[in-house]
Amino acid sequence: MRAREGCEAEFEAAWHRAAAEIARVPGNLRQELMRDEGDPRWFGIVSDWTDRASVDAFGRSAARETLTEALRDLREDATRSTFTVLATVAAERPRPVRIDFSTSVKPGEQVAFERAYTTVTQRIGDSRGYVREELLRDEFGLRYHIFAEWESEDDFVQWVEDPSHMDAGAPLARWHSVEFRREVLEIRQRPDTDTDFTPLDSPGGDVEVERVRVDTAVAVEPWEQEAFELAYLAAAQLARSAPGHAREELLREADGRRYHVVAEWDSEQRFTDWAAEPGNWTTGPLGRWLARGEDRRVFALRARPATPSAAEATPGPAQQPAAVDVGVPVAPEPDLELVAGPPVRAAAPSTVPSASVQEFVEKPDDGHAPAAALLPADLGEVSHTPGRAVEVLVVGAGPAGLTHAIELARRGIAVRVVDKRPQASTQADKAIGIHCRTMEIWEDQGIVTEAMDAGIWLYGQTVFVNGVQTHQVDWAGLDELPYAHLGLPQYDTERILGAKLASLGVVVERGVELVGFSQDDEGVTAQLRHVSGEVETTRAQYLVGCDGAHSAVRSGLGLAFEGGLSMFPQLFMLGDVDVDWDLPAGHLVRFVRIENEDDFTGMLVCVPLKGRNRYRIATLAPQRWQDAVGSGVVPPGFWQEYEPPTLADMQAAIDDLGPPGTTASNLRWSSIFRIKHGIVDRYREGRVFVAGDAAHLHPPAGGQGMNTGIQDAWNLGWKLALAVRGLAAPGLLDSYEAERRPAGKMIVDRAVAIAFTDEMDMADEKAQFLLEMQMTMNYAGSPLVGETAPGGFPAGPESGHRAPDVHGLRRFGVAHPLRLFDLTRGTRSTLLLSADATASEEQVSDLEKLAVAVRQQTRGEVGAYLVAAPDARVPLLVDLPVVRDAEGTFAAAYGTAGAGAAAYLVRPDGHVGFRSRPLDEDALLDHLAGVFAQ
Repeated sequence: MRAREGCEAEFEAAWHRAAAEIARVPGNLRQELMRDEGDPRWFGIVSDWTDRASVDAFGRSAARETLTEALRDLREDATRSTFTVLATVAAERPRPVRIDFSTSVKPGEQVAFERAYTTVTQRIGDSRGYVREELLRDEFGLRYHIFAEWESEDDFVQWVEDPSHMDAGAPLARWHSVEFRREVLEIRQRPDTDTDFTPLDSPGGDVEVERVRVDTAVAVEPWEQEAFELAYLAAAQLARSAPGHAREELLREADGRRYHVVAEWDSEQRFTDWAAEPGNWTTGPLGRWLARGEDRRVFALRARPATPSAAEATPGPAQQPAAVDVGVPVAPEPDLELVAGPPVRAAAPSTVPSASVQEFVEKPDDGHAPAAALLPADLGEVSHTPGRAVEVLVVGAGPAGLTHAIELARRGIAVRVVDKRPQASTQADKAIGIHCRTMEIWEDQGIVTEAMDAGIWLYGQTVFVNGVQTHQVDWAGLDELPYAHLGLPQYDTERILGAKLASLGVVVERGVELVGFSQDDEGVTAQLRHVSGEVETTRAQYLVGCDGAHSAVRSGLGLAFEGGLSMFPQLFMLGDVDVDWDLPAGHLVRFVRIENEDDFTGMLVCVPLKGRNRYRIATLAPQRWQDAVGSGVVPPGFWQEYEPPTLADMQAAIDDLGPPGTTASNLRWSSIFRIKHGIVDRYREGRVFVAGDAAHLHPPAGGQGMNTGIQDAWNLGWKLALAVRGLAAPGLLDSYEAERRPAGKMIVDRAVAIAFTDEMDMADEKAQFLLEMQMTMNYAGSPLVGETAPGGFPAGPESGHRAPDVHGLRRFGVAHPLRLFDLTRGTRSTLLLSADATASEEQVSDLEKLAVAVRQQTRGEVGAYLVAAPDARVPLLVDLPVVRDAEGTFAAAYGTAGAGAAAYLVRPDGHVGFRSRPLDEDALLDHLAGVFAQ
């Protein structure tokens, strides 16, 4: 019906009155009133009836006249149809699932882990949708699986997203933060009853058990699934009567192509005996699938906590699978207030200015942060590589985006950088800590001196656990490190990087937002919206998303976040204050509270700022914010700021965890924010890449985010430049994800461990510092690195590891000693050929020929040097520069002494790509063919 203009509200009210009368007519089931979204004067009236006779009776009734009379003068026209209902399909509830959490423990930690596990299960047993779980341990005894059943995956997700779970799961935090994996398996069949899951208490981590879970996985094609499940039921019937068989279930992976038969047996031997009978296993009902190959894992069943409501909670086996839409839409940035509610106003208004959302050591590099605040006046409106087509479009001008653009511009690539935010950042509100490895990168880029002049040095770290000092490390004593830990506000970092980029002829275009993109075999087409509202369509060979926590590139690619404990959304409180303690000046200070041996209940991290006794402090937000924000599901990359805390809040945090009697004063800045951590499932899709916080988000302890993003960009820069110039081997760009995603995952896990455990968890404090500073981060195992060393290297960096600097080298014509970095610095790879006294002059001449061949094969992308021992015999060489290892420092650091001739290939990012002792020329050339186009 079409209502008369202006009568829409009256029409709706009249229908409600008439519908109340019709609801009493025999045979009426329900009525609905709908409105056309395109034309609000058009209404649809739908009524459901038990049968046609009831409809006919209604048509002759007074109730029908009531409806007609009520609406006659309020409508212009109407149409009517009667339909016979042929079928109704009710929505099916989701199937129950098994969630397989797995994590590693160190030798000797099994007892503590199982004790902590028991504590956690007692806290979560009444969670909505939770049914039961088991604790399994693999045959090697160092990897545990928490095998949990939930009524649906949605119930599990709701539980995971609840910040209060951080408290419940605190005893397991140290293990669920590192090497954590999670897999969701749909329960397809359970031949046994739901009520016979006998509780089992943990016997203690040092006690062995015989009872096992045997997990047999097989591949099943989509068209075979129904037949497979029927065959499984027949196989399960055979197993039920076997001695030692307890129960089992059939699970299916998310993509539907692999099934798992997970059976419980009294012992592994019982299963082995039963499966040895061909009719039970290899030639039994599942024989044709098993013949294709099976993956079998056996787990010791360590514990099965009692769950009082389990019998009522689990759906029966007759339930049918629900259809699941696995498509990932390209979505705009979420409305954060819709997700998490409006900003909390839990305290009286504060006079403290509310700066941008903060992270303790860093805010996620959202790529919208500006690049160069102070640029030379004559650069003004310098455009991206004038007169050339854009070869790479970089979205986001935070540290990662600027670093990547610098590396491309240094190599002559036409790069364009756009950033959504219209102005450069001018507040010291983001990352503070600059790691040693980042300083080495800046040295190569020529900006390290300016960074040191603008920053302050952090001298060490002091850790308190439960009020007792447990560790104190003086970083100034680590003389072998190239640089100490620098404190530098992120706005200064961006200013320095932006100025460097501008000196290379590229200036960030601000107020330009990526709103869409597509790609084909030849390149990427992107839509950019300018401040004026104009939408520009541009073209580039590649697109790199460094646009941070709310990444449009990540959203457009449909990348999914993965994570362990680090996926839980958390609330943090930050503030810049003066404190009156007498702790060592320049030390980063951590306070951790751990109760009942395993239960993490508090953290306070304090980082020195410029000024006397001035610190940025970070801690979990007070409970009133936790209560006010709630526990709704938030998307990956979520970032929401709330009413800033007061000086009283800062003081309360210090009173709770800091030294007794400490007073905080002079609060200059503060923030409360909520963030969700994790790492994307892949770093590349075709010609589009993500880096920095677009790829990984970190907790605010450890200062890893910005430094990790810079290393992403550093790794990708030289590879992408080769690809643009047509000099890259086919698999070179694949190595970006292969190298950086494992590194990113490790760093996310470490950052969580730092935030929620006793951070100094390594006996060797020096080794831990090197790890935190990313000096020992490596790409060992990457497809892009290799070596030939039949007898091994007695010392030296392994393939994939950072190539360290060496001092004391001498070159004819240079009055002062050289560093190895003087040879490897720049945009090319460097081949370091070494020769000692055992190498003949003929062998050394052959090294010169090899250097020429390498330059020709790589089209000049590899420079070569001969590093000769002091007593090595070196003939006159024309095409191979020579430096002398005058003090033997190179041979000692790189393990080349006594090798005759050896080689190290150092990549442009400073990692060892290949090494050989003694030198294998063919292996070296084969390796180069995998890096450079032939």
